[in-house]
Amino acid sequence: MQKLLYPLLLLLCPLCLPAQVTNEYTSFIKQAETYYNNKQYKESVGAYSSAFKSGNKTVMISDIYSAACAMAHAGMADSAFATLDMLAGRPRFSEYNHLIGDPDLVSLHKDMRWVALCQKVKENKENLDKEQANLNKPLVAILDTVYTDDQAGGRAIDEATKKLGKESKEVRELAQSRKEKDSINLIKVEKILDKYGWLGPDVVGSQGSRTIFLVVQHAGLKAQEKYLPMMREAVKDKKASASNLALLEDRVLLRKGMKQVYGSQIGATKSGEYYIHPLDDPDNVDKRRAEVGLGPLADYVQRWQLKWDPEAYKKQLPEIEKMQKETFGN
Repeated sequence: MQKLLYPLLLLLCPLCLPAQVTNEYTSFIKQAETYYNNKQYKESVGAYSSAFKSGNKTVMISDIYSAACAMAHAGMADSAFATLDMLAGRPRFSEYNHLIGDPDLVSLHKDMRWVALCQKVKENKENLDKEQANLNKPLVAILDTVYTDDQAGGRAIDEATKKLGKESKEVRELAQSRKEKDSINLIKVEKILDKYGWLGPDVVGSQGSRTIFLVVQHAGLKAQEKYLPMMREAVKDKKASASNLALLEDRVLLRKGMKQVYGSQIGATKSGEYYIHPLDDPDNVDKRRAEVGLGPLADYVQRWQLKWDPEAYKKQLPEIEKMQKETFGN
C-alpha cells in the first residue's frame, strides 16, 4: 500500500467535502491500516468499509486507494476494480506510472479489466499533460525530485517509528538522513526562489508549487523568515495558498517564542500525548482559520485524537507554554 501517490492525489482531486472528520472514521482507518500491515487483508477491507459507512462526509482518496489495494490482496478483484474505476472516472486521477508500478495491485494485472483501467488513467494523464504544456518543465522536474525525497524521508521515519519506537537507532539515523536531504532540497528551492520569486501552479504545477512551500516549511527559522514576506505577496497574487501561508506563519511565530495564530502546530509530550502549541486568542481561532480557508480547529485536531475546548485550553495554557520553552528554547 504505497503512500507516494496520495499527497499529489489529494492536491489534484480531493474526494472530500468541507465537513467533520469523525473520531469513528479515523479509528476505523487506523484499524484498517493495522490489519493491512499484518497482512490481514480481508479484515482490512472490512475496516475500510466500516469507515466509509460511518456517516463521515469526508472520504479521502488516499483511503479509497488503500482499500482497493487491500481488496486486491484479499482476492476481491471485482471490488478492487469497481473502486479503482470510480477513482479513474475522476479526470485528475492521473498517476498512471504509479498505478502500473504499484506492487500492491499485481494480482489484478492478468485480469482483462486491468488494461481498460490503465487506459482510463493514462488518458487522464495525457489530458492533464496537455493542460500543463506551458509549465516550466525543467523546474517541474527539479521540484518533482525534491518532492519525492521529501515525502519518502517522512514516510520512512513514520514506518520505522511505528515498528521500532521514536528513540530507536534506526529512527535517529533516518532522521539525520532526512535532515541532510532537507538541506540539499532547500539549496535547490532557494536557487529557484532567488531567481524567479515564488512560483505558482501556472508555472510549476500544483505539486511543484506545494513543494516549494513544503521545503520552506521544513527549513530553519532563518530561511523561513527570509521567504515568509515573499509567500505573503504570492498569496496576494494567487500564486500560493492562504491556508499554507497560515501554517508557515504559525511555525515561525512559535520558533520565535510567540504564540501561534491558527492552531496548526501540534506538539507531543515525551510520553506521546499530543497537545496544541501555545495559541493566541483561542476564543476566536475559528474565525481566523475560516479567513484563510481552514476548517474548524475541532475538526483539525481530531487527527491527533484531541478535543478542542477553548475554556479548558486556556486553563492548560501556562503548562503548555512551559513545554514550548523546552521544545523551542525560548
